[in-house]
Amino acid sequence: MGEAERVSGVILKNYSGFYYVQTADNTIYECKLRGKIKDQIVTGDRVIITPLLQGKGVLENLEKRDNLLYRPKIANVDLLLIVMAYDQPAPSLSLLDRLIMLANYNHLKPIIILNKSDLKAHENTNLILDYYPRAGFKVITVSAYKQINLNFIDEVIKDKIAVMAGPSGVGKSSLLNALSGKVEIKTQTVSSKIGRGRHTTRHVELYPLENGGWLADTPGFSVLDMPVIKSFELSKYFPDFEPYFSRCRFSNCLHNQETECGVKQAVADGIILSSRYQNYLQMLQEVIQKERCYK
Repeated sequence: MGEAERVSGVILKNYSGFYYVQTADNTIYECKLRGKIKDQIVTGDRVIITPLLQGKGVLENLEKRDNLLYRPKIANVDLLLIVMAYDQPAPSLSLLDRLIMLANYNHLKPIIILNKSDLKAHENTNLILDYYPRAGFKVITVSAYKQINLNFIDEVIKDKIAVMAGPSGVGKSSLLNALSGKVEIKTQTVSSKIGRGRHTTRHVELYPLENGGWLADTPGFSVLDMPVIKSFELSKYFPDFEPYFSRCRFSNCLHNQETECGVKQAVADGIILSSRYQNYLQMLQEVIQKERCYK
């Protein structure tokens, strides 16, 4: 039997020199490269393959990427699922705001997932539930343990590639298990002594979901350093600040020590969450430090 026609697919993982590619009919092929391809093939890449017999194939070409993250190394990501717990561990508002900023910087849509909704809400959880939906962010409350509201995550991932981020112990692997329905990713419970879990994943892999989307199991969205940007650019990655820019006296306002600042006034009026503004100021100092280093 001769070779089949070439088809497109998505790289699910790269393991021991083989590329596992899912095509539009949900068939997964174990592929080898034909010759050399200029760019390194990574999880999430869209590629062209020639299917062979018995689930084998040849990877022919790499298609154009929409984006490429480096830590974890994964391509064509649409969504960043920021996973926090109702409690145990308590949500970190500083980490949440940093991940939202980095999602916006990388042109990913941030989705806030509050897992362990079967537990009593920590005070930070109530702040998230009160402020972030009003500020325009999608917040989904779920329980992987009790299988509550998981369909809402399915709906947002549909036909998209999503990567999860968040502190250890919030249930990222448990969510992946529950959503995929086919895999048993190794999980670890939160240590009673240190109040947090330990990382359990080791490599980047996409798991196909029944709705046609993919969820990445990764060693963590670990690029938490501030990117090299101008200090006056930082606030544009805080979309809930934007309605108040026009009330600032200065067009390049940093919303820090300036007078007649619309953002600062919105904080004083209780419109912008105070902790979010304080987290912005902390990130601003990091950006300013980087600016000085690169001058």
